[in-house]
Amino acid sequence: MKIELFDYHLPKENIAQHPEDKRDHSKLLVIDRKNDLTHDKHFYDILDEFTENDVLVMNNTRVIPARLLGHREGLQGVMEVLLLNQTSKDEWEALTKPAKKVKLGTIIVFGDGSLKLKCVGIKDEGIRVYEAIYEGIFLEVLDKLGTMPLPPYITEQLSDKERYQTVYAKYPGSAAAPTAGLHFTKELLENIKKKGVEIVEVTLHVGLGTFRPVQVDDVLSHHMHSEAYEISKEAAERLNTYKKLGKRIIAVGTTSVRTLESNYKNGFHHGHYSTDIFIYPGYQFKVVDAIITNFHLPKSTLIMLVSAFYNREKVLEIYNEAVKKNYRFFSFGDSMFLK
Repeated sequence: MKIELFDYHLPKENIAQHPEDKRDHSKLLVIDRKNDLTHDKHFYDILDEFTENDVLVMNNTRVIPARLLGHREGLQGVMEVLLLNQTSKDEWEALTKPAKKVKLGTIIVFGDGSLKLKCVGIKDEGIRVYEAIYEGIFLEVLDKLGTMPLPPYITEQLSDKERYQTVYAKYPGSAAAPTAGLHFTKELLENIKKKGVEIVEVTLHVGLGTFRPVQVDDVLSHHMHSEAYEISKEAAERLNTYKKLGKRIIAVGTTSVRTLESNYKNGFHHGHYSTDIFIYPGYQFKVVDAIITNFHLPKSTLIMLVSAFYNREKVLEIYNEAVKKNYRFFSFGDSMFLK
């Protein structure tokens, strides 16, 4: 399966550089997969798409200021570190530039030295494992020294950092936001609950597996990096109940899709896990009945996931039509509801 099969032309002006003034005023493209129909709406109209037979599954991860700029101890030259995955209390996997300058034992210093990262492991593709050396509370130290790791296609500064967080973000740990959830407001969520829709929260900390570009010609040769996720006992029990009742399970974002599809094995199971699931055309979905998602990068694993859920040719047709209709793409862009 060639990567070119998932390519499309996207003019620069269609890439959203900032969020809409009001979260739920973004555009919403509703896709009826059964009848191959599309409808142009706004996100606040999504309320009309829900019934009391629906379950909305949302990823409540919170983005941390994971991008750090420092230097090797005793040396000049800027080192960039993007924290990706917390493997233990003070140990992190991180994308490092330039990685070739970091050997086992190398120490990178940040700010006034209140945070140091010592390399204790070397992985492929620019990833290093670091032991964090600091005093106090790590997230407080990180908040002073780190910046929000906005994607490279966003070139404008974000005036309000909370706009790169969902309104239901709770548990810090992500290197990127689960962007499909950025469209929800607290008021919209309350109205969704009033309609009888069940809302279940899971946690997947977004790391390299979600947003790293595919760099091979053959899709099947692409390696997905592992991401940590958690499903609480209550969430697992509720999901199992709703599944048995035949309710429609709607995943908010590809991270929720990957969490649900990874976890389900003759039922949902609570606990801490990791997933490197790679969903592309040919995959048979086990539990997800509908998806709310943004418009994704060409040749990305995310457009492959959407293509697996619907149809590759039709997805590309929809994307090309969305370009013509001036839909806004990527993290701060508009959304689609595939039902």
